[in-house]
Amino acid sequence: MSQPTIEVSGLRKRFGTTQALDGMSFTVPPGRVTGFVGPNGAGKSTTIRVILGLDTPDEGHALVGGVRYKRLHRPLRHVGALVDAAALQPSRTGRNHLLWLARSQNMSARRVDEVIDLVGLAGAARRKAGGFSLGMRQRLGIAAAMLGDPPALILDEPFNGMDPEGIIWIRHLLRSLAAEGRAVLVSSHLMGELQDTADQVVVVGRGRVLADAPVAELVARASSDQVLLRTPEPSEAAGALHRAGLRATVTDQNTVVIAGAAAQRIVAVLSQAGVSFSEVTTQRATLEDVYLQLTGGETEYRAAAGRERQW
Repeated sequence: MSQPTIEVSGLRKRFGTTQALDGMSFTVPPGRVTGFVGPNGAGKSTTIRVILGLDTPDEGHALVGGVRYKRLHRPLRHVGALVDAAALQPSRTGRNHLLWLARSQNMSARRVDEVIDLVGLAGAARRKAGGFSLGMRQRLGIAAAMLGDPPALILDEPFNGMDPEGIIWIRHLLRSLAAEGRAVLVSSHLMGELQDTADQVVVVGRGRVLADAPVAELVARASSDQVLLRTPEPSEAAGALHRAGLRATVTDQNTVVIAGAAAQRIVAVLSQAGVSFSEVTTQRATLEDVYLQLTGGETEYRAAAGRERQW
């Protein structure tokens, strides 16, 4: 299996008066899960459609392994995609839906049965797809994306409709696919799942890239250098910390905030001073915190805050 990169370079796309893409550029390397996040209207769907040859950009290009999607011979063997889990013929069985796709790419029925097993649909494959739950349709869509055993994958909101077991399964699947050397692009609104799954994240807003970095790096950048201390002796704790040269502020009757010091150092100082405490917590950001910081001014639709509903 080759290891192509998904490359998006300088994409611009306008729909009427709306600038959907405004210089969108990023790379999805092989061997990594790349998260793709942004508010509604940020350009994620349009970017994916351009990569898959469903939309034509006004400027720029999108390549899979150095080739435009429309020039790929038997494209499902190069890039698999889950874009819309509802895009199926409801009167067909799940297996027949996959057979129809497989035959269009000269693939065998044996491969269809392999991907059915891969996604855990063996017991439901001969049922009509129209009766599938959203989670089952997602699994069927992932099976379709995997038909050609492609080295690149694009999955749009794969966690939607999944129960906890399904979410855990997808998380492990994505990691295993990347470990095989595939380039995996995952668009999702579930920041907690991406934080646990993605190596890299591309944050977009209003058609352009706002951040493109490893998840751990983005979270570390957004994390404060503060430690929260819970203690029944806040004044004594603050005094001991001050004497040790640390900056400590009593914020309420049992809470002290310390800036610029490691939790281990704080524990050592308090233990030596004989000050009791119940909690020492480093204030860490989450990927959701990072996302909100980056996209705060890029949201197209925003509800008014702090208003009570009037009847």
